[in-house]
Amino acid sequence: MPVDPQIAAVLALLDSSGLPPMYEGSPEEGRAAFLALTADARTPEQVVPVGAVEDRTVPGADGELRARVYRPEGEGPFPTVVFFHGGGWVIGDLETHDNQARSVARHGRAVVVSVDYRLAPEHPFPAAVDDAVAAARWAAAHLGELGGDDRLAVAGDSAGGNLAAVVAQQLHADGTPVTAQFLIYPAVDSAGEYPSRVENAKGYFLEQPTMDWFYGHYAGGFDDPADPRLSPLRAADLSGLAPALVVTAEFDPLRDEGEAYAEALRAAGVPVQQQRYDGMIHGFFDMGPISPAAQAAIDESCARFGELLHR
Repeated sequence: MPVDPQIAAVLALLDSSGLPPMYEGSPEEGRAAFLALTADARTPEQVVPVGAVEDRTVPGADGELRARVYRPEGEGPFPTVVFFHGGGWVIGDLETHDNQARSVARHGRAVVVSVDYRLAPEHPFPAAVDDAVAAARWAAAHLGELGGDDRLAVAGDSAGGNLAAVVAQQLHADGTPVTAQFLIYPAVDSAGEYPSRVENAKGYFLEQPTMDWFYGHYAGGFDDPADPRLSPLRAADLSGLAPALVVTAEFDPLRDEGEAYAEALRAAGVPVQQQRYDGMIHGFFDMGPISPAAQAAIDESCARFGELLHR
């Protein structure tokens, strides 16, 4: 099917804006532009309601990290979800992904801990991974304080989906129980070649040169793109991992690797639900205010994740 009409209109507007592409600028400029497109463009009535929000810090691998805890409405105990934002490990923060974390909390009926891990190029690979694992291990040790029961899950979009997948693997390896993983158009195979990277390389918000720019800042100095901390699809053994919901978008360069990861998990005996949203592009998870179809996909996928958590 064609790109969702409302999203297509935004793509046309961006194309005609005359603004330089992100990959021609600095990380600081990319961060400012992404914030302007997301949090700064959000009106108060577009903010997803939740029961309570608390800013705090959590331990990272090398010091304290900013974090934001979202509690759903109603009485717990609730599961706890550690959420990692997208942005190519270079851009993005608690503000850009505030509504996404709120959606997971509201429709997933879970306490969400959104983690502001260190960004590249100031902190290249594996800093983000190390922070994500440290924060998740801390959450696992403080479930009573956070959510009230023994269910711990991970979630994230794009680069955050990469981190969520890696965290699920590493916590499984050290014996920390993980109930579920919610991987939203995740980047899971830096070493691979996929048709969707060619078909959707230009014109759909996330473009191949921008992906190269992200990767260069994050792991350009690292010589093994198949390292499972970069490419969780390349892990030697995926058996025993937490049940997963993997969401992909039709017009996303990351579509095929996300679906390949779902298949690899399924082949390893992991319970997997995989949902491709036709007409959607990379980043649709924050496009509900401009697209009813995107909002329906957000609500549906978060509710499905909630079912996985509460089964």
